[in-house]
Amino acid sequence: MAKITLKGSPFTTSGDLPKVGTKAPGFRLVNSSLEDVSLDQFKGKKKIISIVPSLDTPVCATSTKRFDEHAAKDKNVVVFVVSADLPFAQGRFCSTEHTPNVIALSMMRDRHFARDYGVLIQDGPLAGITARAVVVLDGDDKVLHAELVPEIAQEPNYIAAIAAAK
Repeated sequence: MAKITLKGSPFTTSGDLPKVGTKAPGFRLVNSSLEDVSLDQFKGKKKIISIVPSLDTPVCATSTKRFDEHAAKDKNVVVFVVSADLPFAQGRFCSTEHTPNVIALSMMRDRHFARDYGVLIQDGPLAGITARAVVVLDGDDKVLHAELVPEIAQEPNYIAAIAAAK
């Protein structure tokens, strides 16, 4: 379990992020067309997984836009943005905010992803959604970079994540 905060208030997550050098857990999440998307569908590509509590917050919106800019420049990297938002809200966000280069994925059908990646918030008013984190994978799904942002209201280290994906 990891400890994180939201404006100084402490929370606990369900575990720890996958460690650098290990194989990332597989997942099955839902895209804006209500289709299941799995990690296996992107074998051979590097991946940035931006995990956010909700796209309906300023920091999550900012980080999604930043990773979208990177995805537009580097076609060898797939960028996922994973949240607890419904696929409809994710699609609306991506359309309104012009972020066509990220793949928004919802945990609508279950919370296995959040538990498997150790980011499910266990207590407090945010229980049931995710902490903010970034995990970068190589083409074989080996973890190259993992960052759990200790304060939910802060942005991740974009430079480190993007450098790991190069």
